[in-house]
Amino acid sequence: MYVGLISDTHGVWSREFQDFLEPVDVLWHAGDWGGGLDFSRKISSWKKVVGVHGNCDGQDIRFEYPAYQFFNCDSSSVLMTHIGGYPGKYDLRAQALIERFRPQIFVCGHSHILKVQYDHKYEMLSINPGACGLQGWQVVRTALRFKVSNGGVSDMEVFELNR
Repeated sequence: MYVGLISDTHGVWSREFQDFLEPVDVLWHAGDWGGGLDFSRKISSWKKVVGVHGNCDGQDIRFEYPAYQFFNCDSSSVLMTHIGGYPGKYDLRAQALIERFRPQIFVCGHSHILKVQYDHKYEMLSINPGACGLQGWQVVRTALRFKVSNGGVSDMEVFELNR
């Protein structure tokens, strides 16, 4: 499965990101959509989306997207939530979900910092795509695309766009 991963759009969807993500089969959104349901539906009408809500999202998005999702993607188990942290410094709620589900891939957003790390303790890949919106302090807006197959991730590419 060819996956595109974004987070923290905060109501901004740039043509450059759409072009980068055009070839993917599915888009994962790790929360803080911004822009309400009209915005999220614009994106989900373009690609199949698996997403969660973030701490900045309103009730309309929270009714559409849950706080976390646990699902399978091409024989890999995936846990996605907005506020997650990273290996050794997980948010308490995220750590409880990780211990409960024991995913092979953990996806979060919130920090606006692109970070991909393997967590040896939980034997999983931890992925935060950074932020592709304009809100926040980040200098570079980012997104990821990669392949999920045979229980792992390969061919990961990073897209960067200056503010």
